[in-house]
Amino acid sequence: MKISVVIPLYNKEKQIAHTLQSVLNQTFQDFEIVIVDDGSTDGSVAEVEKFSDSRIRLIHQKNAGVSAARNRGIEAAKGDLIAFLDADDVWMPEYLATQYHLSQKYPDCNVFACNYEFRDTEGKVTPTIIRKLPFTREDGILSNYFKVASCSHPPLWTSAVMVKKQAIQGIGGFPVGIKSGEDLLTWAKLAVKGKIAYSRTPLAVFIRDEVLFNKDQRQRMPEVEDIVGKELLNIYAENHTVRSLNSYLALWHKMRTRIFIEKGHRRLALKECFISMKYDINIKILFFFVLIFLPISFSKKIFRYSNTQ
Repeated sequence: MKISVVIPLYNKEKQIAHTLQSVLNQTFQDFEIVIVDDGSTDGSVAEVEKFSDSRIRLIHQKNAGVSAARNRGIEAAKGDLIAFLDADDVWMPEYLATQYHLSQKYPDCNVFACNYEFRDTEGKVTPTIIRKLPFTREDGILSNYFKVASCSHPPLWTSAVMVKKQAIQGIGGFPVGIKSGEDLLTWAKLAVKGKIAYSRTPLAVFIRDEVLFNKDQRQRMPEVEDIVGKELLNIYAENHTVRSLNSYLALWHKMRTRIFIEKGHRRLALKECFISMKYDINIKILFFFVLIFLPISFSKKIFRYSNTQ
């Protein structure tokens, strides 16, 4: 067995069968599937149990969050390579074959990733915007990860990433107890410790339910104790010579700035804005700075318009 597919599962009764089938339909078949049920209260487990494939292992735990579920899956994985997949996303048939090819072509890398696309529940596909890749061929080494991540859609997205088991365990797995940004922090830790191989071909699909997504956007609020920001600052202090790591740190605080503006918390937004500008000043953060002092209704209209573009 070469690859362990780790799927955290929490209340995805309507999606998990489609997700699982996309794994079983892979052209590359040397894998196991480790599903960690994180205390689901719907019929998710029953949907998994309808599959009779012996490569599927189902592990149960009390609800502890997506990071804890992924870490449990990593621990239980028998393969040396871990491919992550969320329970409501899917892979195209060549996904694992492409990731395995990257692992063979670039054996010195710890992380293997490919491009992905967005798809809404009605089937409309939107491509990612990935800028400033350091190569023009189909795949290569993502040597400037922080630069790309600071000006693009995230080049590393959990359902489009495969890692060496020893590498992810070497950084302590995914951080537990963080509501938002746990993946962003994980990729930063891996990026400063090893190389990343990347394929430009979009072979993973981020399926986004706009109703649920917008509801989540309205409800989400950055944690007052910014654990991710503190951890990123520690990484920056220890690796300040890494190119564009300062822009990555600024990006995190820019994201927090935007949310605080949308929520009408001007003081907190201003604090995050100044922190972001401390590490990198760009047009967008200056625009956010202006928005802080404008009526909240105007800011919300601006953000709603940008979300539809």
